[in-house]
Amino acid sequence: MTLIQMRTRPASAHRVHSTVADAMDAAVPQVWEDMTAEVALSVMAAARTGHLVVCDEDGLCTGLVTQARLNAVRDSSGYTDRTRLRDIADVIEPFASPLITRAEAERAMRCRRLGALPVVDEHGNAVGVLALSR
Repeated sequence: MTLIQMRTRPASAHRVHSTVADAMDAAVPQVWEDMTAEVALSVMAAARTGHLVVCDEDGLCTGLVTQARLNAVRDSSGYTDRTRLRDIADVIEPFASPLITRAEAERAMRCRRLGALPVVDEHGNAVGVLALSR
């Protein structure tokens, strides 16, 4: 797993620039990659969120799934009620580190055309999601 790397800045710059940890949503539900798309849609509706962090059996972040992606898969001809998140989640590495500046993460997200990006600690555990405001 690769994190977006932090560039070195003078100590005074850290006070001026907020970090990803300051801006992320830490309350986004985490789901297992063997969960079905239907169950994920139910979790998403209950949590009133547009995205879920997808984790493997060890609890490490493997990607993100959005409501738009789940709806598109559910409406496709190949969909079955056994479709698993591991087969449809967007693997969008590198993930963001909570230590980089918000501006750096948002710039990377815009370059990669991402609306949301998982934030992971140094071990690969999801700690939140950074979403671009529209």
